[in-house]
Amino acid sequence: MKLKLVTITIAIVGLFTLAAFTTVPKTSQYKCMIQLKNYEGEGAYIVVSLLDSKGNYIETLNVLGDDPEWYHDLTKWWGYFENKNSKIDAITGATISGGQRAIKVIKIDDDKLDKGYKIRFETAVEDQKYVADDVTFELTSESVNSKVDGTGYIRYIRMLPQK
Repeated sequence: MKLKLVTITIAIVGLFTLAAFTTVPKTSQYKCMIQLKNYEGEGAYIVVSLLDSKGNYIETLNVLGDDPEWYHDLTKWWGYFENKNSKIDAITGATISGGQRAIKVIKIDDDKLDKGYKIRFETAVEDQKYVADDVTFELTSESVNSKVDGTGYIRYIRMLPQK
C-alpha cells in the first residue's frame, strides 16, 4: 500500500514539474482592415485562416458572417473545419458589403512568424462566385505590417501590429 502511495505521489509531482516547464507560445494581436471592392449583391462571407507552409489548414483566425447556414459556401475552409467537430471561436460579426470595410483584431502566435506559415482570406457572396484565395500571403515580420491586394471581392487588406 505504501509503495502504491509513493508511486502515485511521484507521478503527480512529475506531472506538475512537466507543466511548470511547458511554455505557452506568446501571442500578438494585429489590426486587420479588410477593404472590399465595389460590387453589387449581398454581403461577403470572409474567413481568415492560418495555413502551414504546404497550404494545410491549421486554425481559423476570423470569420465575418454569423449565419452558419452559409459556411459551406467557403469551400476550402469548410472542408477542413467540418471534419474538426469543433466550435468556431473566431466569429466576429456580420458580413460586409461591396465598397465597405471592416477592422478586426486577429491573434497570431509569435512562433508562427517567419517560419513559412501563410494567412489566407476566402470570400463568398450569395449567388456569385466563391474566391478560395482572395488574399494569401506568407506570415512574416514584414507582411504583418503591410498592405496586400486581393484577387476577388477584397480590394486589399492592411495588417498592423497592436501595441
